[in-house]
Amino acid sequence: MKQVQIEAKSKDYLVYIEPGIRHLIGEKIRSVLTEPVSSVLVITDSHVAPLYLKDIVATFHNQLPVYTEVIKSGEASKSIAVYEQVLTKALTSSLDRKSLIVALGGGVVGDLAGFVAATYMRGIRFVQVPTTLLAHDSSVGGKVAINHPLGKNMVGSFHQPEAVFYDTEALYSLPVREWRSGFAEVIKHGFIHDQSFLKWLQELKRIDQLPVEQLNTMLEKSITVKAKIVKADERETGDRAFLNFGHTLGHALESELGYGVLTHGEAVVIGMIFALRVSEEMYQIDLSVNKYESWLNQIGFQTKIPSSCKPAHLLAKMRQDKKAEAGAIRMVLLKKVEEATVIDIPPALVETLLVERMEVEKIG
Repeated sequence: MKQVQIEAKSKDYLVYIEPGIRHLIGEKIRSVLTEPVSSVLVITDSHVAPLYLKDIVATFHNQLPVYTEVIKSGEASKSIAVYEQVLTKALTSSLDRKSLIVALGGGVVGDLAGFVAATYMRGIRFVQVPTTLLAHDSSVGGKVAINHPLGKNMVGSFHQPEAVFYDTEALYSLPVREWRSGFAEVIKHGFIHDQSFLKWLQELKRIDQLPVEQLNTMLEKSITVKAKIVKADERETGDRAFLNFGHTLGHALESELGYGVLTHGEAVVIGMIFALRVSEEMYQIDLSVNKYESWLNQIGFQTKIPSSCKPAHLLAKMRQDKKAEAGAIRMVLLKKVEEATVIDIPPALVETLLVERMEVEKIG
């Protein structure tokens, strides 16, 4: 088993990385929590439930009430309506302040379940049990949220889990598109904080067929980068904003196209290449963007902006990003690999580069 220590001002906890750990969740929770649990609500989605929900429930051995709520799979479930639905389940199940929520699934489930935990009775405990590669990023650090039609993750809170139990065995049931989506956030950590890690990632061939030990090592390295940043800046008042590299345009694309048309990682990759281009323009430097773009294309990523998007619409959504102030375009850029910064960008430059990055024809 690999472990990564997360040290935040509000709470310290461990990320456990081990194949098959889902069969030990009940036992692990008892060993991690200092106060007893009165009841459990497992929140998962329609894709994950048939695969792993019974495994998780069985680990509690009927020793306390365990309730389940299955939401529809997909980004559209990170909504106010589904949030209310899950709150209703918590209330009708009589969850109290000693209850525990288990988030079993990918980033959508983790974000939604975490926000329910953060707001139910003004905050109860929860644990993350991620089942996707993408969730290695969202399950760590305590940022929980739901979407609004006008912007992604606009309704949320900071609420750290008690622990993260990462069963890497579960990742091998993912389609290759979901592997790529998660791999985007791994790449991001290399760009902003660890050039040697980024070079190591470029040597990987089939990212969906990594041996489990290599997969565990990759997750450990990537989560360690995030752990360092969260320790320094839990509530995103400084360096934690660097974790949004590629996300200003990425979130705008998700919102403009409709959540789920592009996966989160696919949108972030387009956003990272765009941010690298903006970085070169702003700082008059050479970041070898063509080399990175070629590599990403080779492993199956689209890196151009879909031609169905209108630059003016994307620009407007980028102004609504959480980092934006007074309507300015604020982006995470790189002065060099490992050296990130957050600055305001002239809207005219952003719009010019958006047009340059458009595809000639529609996707699909």
